[in-house]
Amino acid sequence: MRILLIADIHANYEALDTVLEIPHDRVICLGDIVDYGPDPDKCIDLLRMKEIPVIRGNHDNAVAFKVDCQCGYKYKHLSIATREYTWEILDRSGMEYLQNLPLLIREEIDGKRLYLTHASPRSMFEYIKPETTDEEIQNMINEAMEPLEAEFLVVGHSHIPMNRKLGNLKIINPGSVGQPRDGDPRASCAIFDTENGKVEHLRLDYDIESVCTKIKERMPHPDELIAILRRGY
Repeated sequence: MRILLIADIHANYEALDTVLEIPHDRVICLGDIVDYGPDPDKCIDLLRMKEIPVIRGNHDNAVAFKVDCQCGYKYKHLSIATREYTWEILDRSGMEYLQNLPLLIREEIDGKRLYLTHASPRSMFEYIKPETTDEEIQNMINEAMEPLEAEFLVVGHSHIPMNRKLGNLKIINPGSVGQPRDGDPRASCAIFDTENGKVEHLRLDYDIESVCTKIKERMPHPDELIAILRRGY
């Protein structure tokens, strides 16, 4: 089975619509549908229409419960500013949808056990990055929300694609659909093949000009938001 792994959409409908065109059998979203982008409602509607399982990210949590996102300092002011915009756009149904998203998903497919969560097994706010030490990750696993008991740990949050081994555990991050932070502005996602356990990271061009136009017309801090999209960080 080909599972399309997506994360960190951040209200970028054009990028989401593009990655969903990749041939797949199932889709799982690792969270952060909202903040930063112009179309939180359209992204939620598309995920709901396609009945895609979604994990609650820290930005989804911040919008849903009106609490701090605890995101990195560099972009936090944009998160706060765009959250006001997001609240104006979302109706009650959209807010309730975000409130009811789970913190983790477990799957066993073709004998492969997956533990999927937004950021780390311990918290929706912690980053697992390529430079995160094995010891740090092991501590997160030891203090996980629920025992890991899986061969594959699938996370988002860092906006940086990753495919890493820690002992017998493979850690997968598909990167960010709508807000890449690795210097490549194209939408990022991954295909996980459950038959052989292999991961294919993909980058796709999308209609970034349309997104930038909407940001400029509708949102606070448009120049900064557009520059981040165009740079890919």
